[in-house]
Formats: sequence, C-alpha cells, structure tokens
Amino acid sequence: MNYLPAPFINISQETILLACLLHDIGSTPSNMHSTHLSFEFHGGIIAHTLLSSTASPQPQYESVVEAIIRHQDLDTRGNIHALGSLMQIATIVDNTGQYADFVHKDTIAEVNKEFPRQGWSSTPGCVFAETVREEGRCKPWAHTSKMGVEAFATGIEGNEVMREFE
Repeated sequence: MNYLPAPFINISQETILLACLLHDIGSTPSNMHSTHLSFEFHGGIIAHTLLSSTASPQPQYESVVEAIIRHQDLDTRGNIHALGSLMQIATIVDNTGQYADFVHKDTIAEVNKEFPRQGWSSTPGCVFAETVREEGRCKPWAHTSKMGVEAFATGIEGNEVMREFE
C-alpha cells in the first residue's frame, strides 16, 4: 500500500491524538451492540458526529474519521494517507506484535509504562481478543472477518512483543 500525505493538513499532534483516542470507540460494548455496522465504520460515524460539532476543522476531523474506518484495513493494494498508515502500523504492532521493527523498542517500553496494557493481549481473558470474537459472533459479516476473526484473536493472544508489558 502506498501512503499519501493527509489531505489539506499537516498531521498535527492534536490530529494524531484524536485518532488515537477515538480509533476503537465503535468497539465498546454499548456501541458494538447498538448497530449492525462493523466497529470501525460505526466508530468513524461516531467520531464524525462528535468532531464535526466542535471547532475541529473539516480536513482534520475527516482525516481522523478516514483513519478510524481504515485502521484495520491491512490490504497491501491501493493508497492511504499518512495518518491512516500510522494508525494501521500502531494497531498491528499493539495487537499482534507484527512490524514491531518499525518502532524503536524503547518507544514501546515508554508507551507501555505510561499507558499500562491491563490485559489487552494476555490470556486468559484477553480484552481485545474477546472484543474481536464478540464482533464475530454478533456480526459475522463485519470487516474484522476479512482478517479471519479467530486467526486475528489468536494473533492478539500470541503477541510476544507486548507480553512483557501485560
């Protein structure tokens, strides 16, 4: 996949922060069960509604929404803007440990010190693996099925890169 600069804006720290804070908002239990949409798409709609009603400039909130919708779209074909690419890399490193060589190991350690994982990918009771499985159970058509629900959940539980931080 080719990455392109986010349209009309420089990617500010604020824009990255908004994308990070909101990227999984559609996966909360109440949001996941309030719609038939895949959690990324519903999360994009929630973020659009929220950010378009604030002083956020349109190019900023639309870049955030695009990144949320595409953050698990790991296909290698096509183009994606830089914020979306950043979100994809962060998501896959965080969840499965793949592409960890893209991020310095000290950065991974510092982030996990500041923001403890609290069972995000450790077994038993892995928080995100169970979220993925729940979406697969209640929405077998969801976008996550493109990656294989059980394969993705198992990859999350087997995340050796983050194991020491659990």
